[in-house]
Formats: sequence, C-alpha cells, structure tokens
Amino acid sequence: MTLNLPSTTPMTWRNRFARLGNDFSTLQPLRPLSNPYWVSRNAALARELGLDASWLASQEALEAFTGNRVLPGTEPLSSVYSGHQFGQWAGQLGDGRATLLGELQTLQGGRELQLKGAGLTPYSRGGDGRAVLRSSIREYLCSEAMHGLGIPTTRALCITGSDDRVRREEIETAAVVARTSPSFIRFGHFEHFSHANQHEQLKTLADFVIEHHYPACRDAAQPYAALLQAVSERTAELMAAWQAVGFCHGVMNTDNMSILGLTIDYGPFQFLDAFDPGHICNHSDNQGRYAYNKQPNIAYWNLFCLGQALLPLIENQEHALAALESYKTVFPTALENRMRAKLGLTGETAQNYDKALIENTLKLLAAQRIDHTIFWRRLCDFSTPAGRESVRDLFLDRAAFEIWATPYAARLEQQDPHASSALMRKTNPKFVLRNHLGEQAIRAAGVQDYSEVETLLHVLQSPFDEHEDITGHQALADFPPDWAAGIEISCSS
Repeated sequence: MTLNLPSTTPMTWRNRFARLGNDFSTLQPLRPLSNPYWVSRNAALARELGLDASWLASQEALEAFTGNRVLPGTEPLSSVYSGHQFGQWAGQLGDGRATLLGELQTLQGGRELQLKGAGLTPYSRGGDGRAVLRSSIREYLCSEAMHGLGIPTTRALCITGSDDRVRREEIETAAVVARTSPSFIRFGHFEHFSHANQHEQLKTLADFVIEHHYPACRDAAQPYAALLQAVSERTAELMAAWQAVGFCHGVMNTDNMSILGLTIDYGPFQFLDAFDPGHICNHSDNQGRYAYNKQPNIAYWNLFCLGQALLPLIENQEHALAALESYKTVFPTALENRMRAKLGLTGETAQNYDKALIENTLKLLAAQRIDHTIFWRRLCDFSTPAGRESVRDLFLDRAAFEIWATPYAARLEQQDPHASSALMRKTNPKFVLRNHLGEQAIRAAGVQDYSEVETLLHVLQSPFDEHEDITGHQALADFPPDWAAGIEISCSS
C-alpha cells in the first residue's frame, strides 16, 4: 500500500512538466515493493540537492525512493514519447518503468527526480515496469562515473532493493534507482507529437524547453531552428566526450537521446578495454549499428530525426538543415581539442601536424589492441624515461611504438613537460567503470554485500585521483581479467 504522509524534511517541489497537461503525461499511482532496504546512497549528490543526510538515511526516505510513499508536493507521473529504435520507427513508447516524482528546487535550480523500476505504467507495453538489482547498480555507478569524468549526464541519488522477484532471463530481485536531471525530455517526445500531427502540442513542448532550458533561443529570428542548433551543438560536445574517454552507449535510439545533451539511460554500456574502434558493446545489436566508431554518425542521424520532428515549427527545410550543420563543425573541433589534451598538447593553437599525431596514435592503439584507459594514464609520465618505458611495455611491436613515439616526444619538447603532465592527469582518468568491476560489485550485492558498490562509487566520483587511501585501489585500475571478455551485456541489462 502506498502511503501519503507528511514529510519530516522540508522540500520544495515545482511540477512544471505536469502542468503541460494530459497530452504529455499520465498521473501515476506508485506501486510499492515489499520490505525495501537500502543498497546505496549518494551522499555527495544529496548535499548538492540540499537533502539532509540524516533524513536520507531514514525509513521515510527509504519508502519514498522505493515508491512506497508519496512525498508531499510531488505529482507522480509517467510521460509519453515515441522514437526510432535501431533505425526503425517504433511508434509510441513512453516511460515504461520510470515515474517522475516532480521537480525538486535546489540551489542549482530545478532538478527532476525520477524513480526507475517503480512498477507498471500505461507505457509498459507488456513489461512489468520493474528494474532488477543488476541493472540498477550499473546505472547508479555509471551515471556517477560519467559525472566524475566531467561528461554531461543524468545523476543517481540512491538504490533501494527488495526481495520481490522479477523475471528476466532468470529470476532476479527488484530494485529502484532514484535519478535526477534538469529534465528527462528526449528527442522522442518531439517525435511523438510531430508524427501524430499534433502540432499544437509540439509547439507547447518546444516553447517549454526553450523557456526553461534554452532561453537564449527565445530572441532568435527562428527560435525553433535556434533550438535545433543548440541541441545539435550540445550533442556534438557530448559525442566528443564519449569518444575521447572510450565510452560506448550501446542503445542510441532517439528515445534515449536527451534534449539537454546529457548521457541518459544506461543499459548495455561499456568503457573500452582494448581499443577496438568497431567494438559492439550491446549483445542485442546484431548489425553493429551502435558500435563505438559509429556513435558520432548515429548522433547526427538522431538529430536529423529531431529536425524532421521540429520541421512543422521551423517551416523552412533549409533553416533546419543549416541548424543541423553546426554538428559537423562542432564535433570534430571538440574531439580534436579533447584528444590534444589527452596527448598533453597545451596551448590554444594546434600545430599543423597535431591532427596527424592524433590519427597515428589511434591507429597504433587499434592495430595492437592496446588497453585504452591504461595507455592514456601511463602517457601522463611519458616525458620521463621510466614513464616512456612504462608506455612502451604495453606494445608487442616495439618498432611500431618507436616510430610513433619519436615524433610525439619531439612535439612534447616544444612545451613545458610539467604543464603537459598536469593537463593529462586531469584529462586521462585512472579509473573507469569497466564491465568486470561492475560485475564484481553486482555479484557481491547478490549476497547483500554492498561494500564494492560503495568503494566504486567513491573512486569513480573522482576518477583522476590516485586513491591510494583505498585498500586494493590499484586492482580497480588494472587490466581486466581474462573472464571479462565473456561478459555479455544486452538491452535487458
């Protein structure tokens, strides 16, 4: 039974998305889980949201973030959207297992708070609306890992669990992730109304997004084209960040693309181990549509779908195409800037051969399948003899390494080695959420040992630090074990 009782901690809620009306969402009764318990709480995010730590540890908070208790001021709802999935129009989709509680007012502005796994909604499409502990831990840790890396993302406040059973490939236990974002609006929200020829609702949604998230577009000669351009540029920056850190999303459907340029919906994601440009992290992606090296082009394809959805408002196709064109200029520049930083090339002005150096580096890594994260982290000390040797040890083909290393060393000599190393140390993380680390935390959590979840959360929130205070910290930054290659992550993950 869902309880609606007074809260013991003051929270101010504003529910602007709910005010858009019934065309956009359905009020959603919360569906409780039995005997919930804490899996993990994100104290750092709680502080940012202005939540009292003692309240977050309370039974009231546990019930609220499981979906067993309605917090005063919230208006739980699930939104409707449509989208393209694996390149095909999928029709109406919607929040099949997500319930938006409302918009919490914080010092950083409004933050929507959503429960993922809180039960059936009108958009569950035959599903059960639940999430399992396995996938909840992955989303919880990865969203905070991305935030620690400085990559735009939704955030995760906590995980609650229950021994209630959920059927996937096998029987698993239920869990709920409480996640936050300035907005959970997706490309698919716009596609939904455009495809249904509901242009009045489409305009309402676009005006809402401009008013609250892209106010600079209001005064543009073509506000909706300006919106499309702004989203294109944010998405381009996001793709550059993904590619530079070796992140594979796995399911870049249009309904998984944030209108704010955030990483959203962590399912079959993966950080690269060996550098393989064609790596497919999603076991369900039989055609390799969402392979690592295809992500930038898929993002543009998705933006083109968004442009088509907005065309009834933009009206002029040339204006829409011009807005999309910005992606083609912002992405390569943003990626080159990130790659120059990863190589420790300081200064705003790139040398003529920097682009070739970047390309040659990536070709060398791909040819020898060098561990992506470890290579870039070791490179931070390349200017020292021991550091260069440490990088060299990663390569079986030492001759190929020397052919690459000689011009790179000459390039580094043109600048301050300490400045280069410092730049690389805040650009090349020591820790990422490798698949095997997540798997180890999931296995331990299966016997109610959440210590590995807590350790990973702590390390991943500051992934550029050494973390020598953590017992066994080096193992978290080491090469993956042989069994990691057998981990299969699918859309059900």
